[in-house]
Amino acid sequence: MCHDFEGMPRLVFGPFEFNTATLELRRSGAVSRLQSQPAQVLRALLENSGQIVSRDQLRQAVWGDSTFVDFESGLNFCISQLRSALHDSSTRSLYIRTVPRQGYQFIAPVRALDPQEVPVVLAPVEPRAPRRKFALATALVALVILLAVAALAIHRRAAGVHAASPVVGVVRFDNETGNPAFDSFAGNVTDELVGLLASRGDGLYRVAGNARILFAPREQRDLRSIASTLNASYIVLGQVQTSGDQIRVLAHLIRASDQTHIWVVRIEGPAAGMAQRDTQIADQIATTFLNRLSSDPGHAPSFQPGSH
Repeated sequence: MCHDFEGMPRLVFGPFEFNTATLELRRSGAVSRLQSQPAQVLRALLENSGQIVSRDQLRQAVWGDSTFVDFESGLNFCISQLRSALHDSSTRSLYIRTVPRQGYQFIAPVRALDPQEVPVVLAPVEPRAPRRKFALATALVALVILLAVAALAIHRRAAGVHAASPVVGVVRFDNETGNPAFDSFAGNVTDELVGLLASRGDGLYRVAGNARILFAPREQRDLRSIASTLNASYIVLGQVQTSGDQIRVLAHLIRASDQTHIWVVRIEGPAAGMAQRDTQIADQIATTFLNRLSSDPGHAPSFQPGSH
């Protein structure tokens, strides 16, 4: 059965609640981090629950008439992020069904939440700790924070990098092939890309590739936390996928301030020889992204990559 929920601000499906006005997704009352563009795709699907929403309709709903190069990859990225947030699967869909050559359909039951209705969420009951233990725990937390701040200050002084230099955070590429043999390939492409971006920056920007937060699994990944922790101006996300007998590598360059896709690089090749092309693939991604960073209007005009 098809439903039209347009204009309904709060929609509920399964354990999730989605606010179409604020684009906030909650699971069992807890906020689930969702980027702006995937959230807009989810709104379009929910407001047309049960109906097939074409890829062109989704393009109009999210990007409008603005120019967006490689829109197909951008939408694929949004659907991938949504399925991760909803714990859904393209092969056994519970929420979002892919309709080949047409678009997508939200298949789970959806209902509009009454404005006066408050979802019942049972908060866990935490045992009350004795005052002495609480004070000791507070002191330990404060000490850890002070040590972390001191270590960060020492690191910044030792690095001698200008505070205004933009940071590019490179998240470990995701192996989405289902074949563990490509785990090392995804890691090699990431490491090569970090090295190439760092060596070609001429000191005008910094590259973060080894921070622990960049190794978090996709379902635990939060771009806002990455940007805040690393003070990153840009974030690079990568995917290694299968496409028939081919291997596809997708690299997404995202501006952290508004989580807008600046560019997507797509590289495909035979699975048999792809593992030996990690350096070549990283070089192509680095060259493309450096050119896009230099022309990004969302960054200060003084940021120009060195010649290479």
